Amino acid sequence: MPTVKFKGQTLEVKQGQNLRQALLKAELSPYNGNARWLNCHGLGTCGTCALEVKGAVSEKTAVEKWRLNFPPHQEKNGLRLSCQCTVQGDLELVKQPGFWGEKVG
Repeated sequence: MPTVKFKGQTLEVKQGQNLRQALLKAELSPYNGNARWLNCHGLGTCGTCALEVKGAVSEKTAVEKWRLNFPPHQEKNGLRLSCQCTVQGDLELVKQPGFWGEKVG
């Protein structure tokens, strides 16, 4: 099973599992601040679950492509929406600052 490293923890995740669901199941929030409560619950429309992802995940969905090209996100930042990704291999994740996690430094 693939491993996911996030916020100093490592968890094993089934290949093909939705990344957001896996993180929430492990009580690791992909959100910053109040976005934990104010989000689209995995529909891909709010963009608050954006993460920097190193490793193998599924291709971007049409919804994800749209959302990551809409402010405050910018496609050039290379973020992924955890609600739209499935785990395909080992991952290392970083949550950037900002309500949407969009402030890539």
